[in-house]
Amino acid sequence: MPDVVFLSRIQFAVTIMYHFLFVPLTLGLVVLVAIMETMYARTKDDLYRRMADFWGKLFVINFALGVVTGITMEFQFGTNWSEYSKFMGDIFGAPLAIEAIVAFFLESTFIGIWIFGRERFPKLRALSMWMVALGTTLSSLWIITANGFMQNPVGYRIVDGRVQMTDFWAVLFNPYVWYILVHTLVGSYIVGSFFVLGVSAYHLLRKQNVAFFQKSFRIALVLALFATVMAPITGHLSGVNAAKVQPAKAAAFESVWASGEAQPFVLFAVPRLSNDGNAVEFGKIPYLGSLMYTNSPTGYVKGLNDIPADERPPVWIVSWSFRLMVGLGLYFLAMALTARYLMRKGKLLASPRFLKLLLWSIPLPTVAVNLGWAVTEVGRQPWVVYGLMKTADAVSPIAVGDIVFSLSGLVVFYTALIVADVYLLVKHAKAGPELPPGSPRAGEADGRVHGRPAEA
Repeated sequence: MPDVVFLSRIQFAVTIMYHFLFVPLTLGLVVLVAIMETMYARTKDDLYRRMADFWGKLFVINFALGVVTGITMEFQFGTNWSEYSKFMGDIFGAPLAIEAIVAFFLESTFIGIWIFGRERFPKLRALSMWMVALGTTLSSLWIITANGFMQNPVGYRIVDGRVQMTDFWAVLFNPYVWYILVHTLVGSYIVGSFFVLGVSAYHLLRKQNVAFFQKSFRIALVLALFATVMAPITGHLSGVNAAKVQPAKAAAFESVWASGEAQPFVLFAVPRLSNDGNAVEFGKIPYLGSLMYTNSPTGYVKGLNDIPADERPPVWIVSWSFRLMVGLGLYFLAMALTARYLMRKGKLLASPRFLKLLLWSIPLPTVAVNLGWAVTEVGRQPWVVYGLMKTADAVSPIAVGDIVFSLSGLVVFYTALIVADVYLLVKHAKAGPELPPGSPRAGEADGRVHGRPAEA
């Protein structure tokens, strides 16, 4: 029968992964809406206003439903992880309090102005959406600051068996925080841009609102190109930092078991479920492993064989999650470059297969971001606070039946929220934007319903 530790980990994993189905789209889509509002403020072109309204409606749906999942998540620190809360409360509480007081109120205040202040504050709509974007970014910063201490404890001392903060600025400027924050934001921009690209592709396939969705496509593609190029760069820097402070996690990325200098890179490796080596490995590229981990072709890489067996993460989960994330990242880069090429050649509307592929790719960036967080969190195991507290020592003294009951309720509740979110997003995305007065029902003044309209 599953024990309290296992079930508590499953419950928190379910909670955080459900929550993170909403967060990346919020972080990515808000930037695009803010850009559209800014373009309307500068040009007074009504097309940009309609774009901001349409994509903003989809953003608000996702934002509102995502807030609910975040609130539930924080309660678990008291219900399932009380020992962790006792040990970490002095440090963990401060960033979360700042996140709630500053970031959340910034988001909620200005999203209210954007939604309800159209008539009273029309000139504040662009500023409001940028403030929402700032609020969501600050929210990520403070949450990742708390998580960064768990990954790489700094600026603290142990007093009476509890962690006390001695240097707030060391906690805030923990290198682990900023590597993870930037990489997470870049991943979220891929989520937001591919969402807009995919929905635009749906309508372009049907020759609906062509000028509207061509313009939306172009704006999203700029962000997609930036983010897909930056993702491997920020990911590499984050990985090099992880190798310095969490060598077990870094070694699990590529299932590296033997320590040494001038490490090769293994193209394909299958770690054993017994967590003591690889069942299969082939295709070694000399020096590339050390270069990836240390930025030096002859750098020293610590392997899992030199780490106690009870301090190794589940290598097969970390390794496969990492490889799938990287593979998806390369796919997104290829898709963004292909989209750019087709647009420059004026062939986008004549490429229905590519547009369909973009449409079906909408959920993949969210999958990639969640795989990245699986690498980050599972790779830290068996520690809940790296080097200070193990996960097994952090749980509450709670009955197994209570966890089963609450976990079942969470799965049902969160699944209902996800279904509602997807249903509403699909419904409003397929409906398209409001048409300007006097326009044909399915087309634009400069885009025909039948036949292929000219591309700009």
